Amino acid sequence: MRNANVYRFGVVALEVVMRKHLGELIASLPTLFADYANDYLVPTNMGDSEIPLPPSQVEKHVKLVLSLSRACLNTNPNEIPTMQHVSNRLMKDLL
Repeated sequence: MRNANVYRFGVVALEVVMRKHLGELIASLPTLFADYANDYLVPTNMGDSEIPLPPSQVEKHVKLVLSLSRACLNTNPNEIPTMQHVSNRLMKDLL
């Protein structure tokens, strides 16, 4: 069974990065995650086209959060990380 806290983190992280409610993102999730998998994020995919492109360090952090979000929303229960793992990755890579 999927850990509800891990799933909620994935949803909230995705909503914050994309600046949209999950209901607005459902149709674009496969494309968004495919873009991430290809290491390619189009500025228009990032929500608000009026926001300038971020510096490379910020982009790296956004990609990390998207990667963790994707893992938290995985449909394969064996590939869903624990919140401890998510927390450790954030602490290690963002601080």
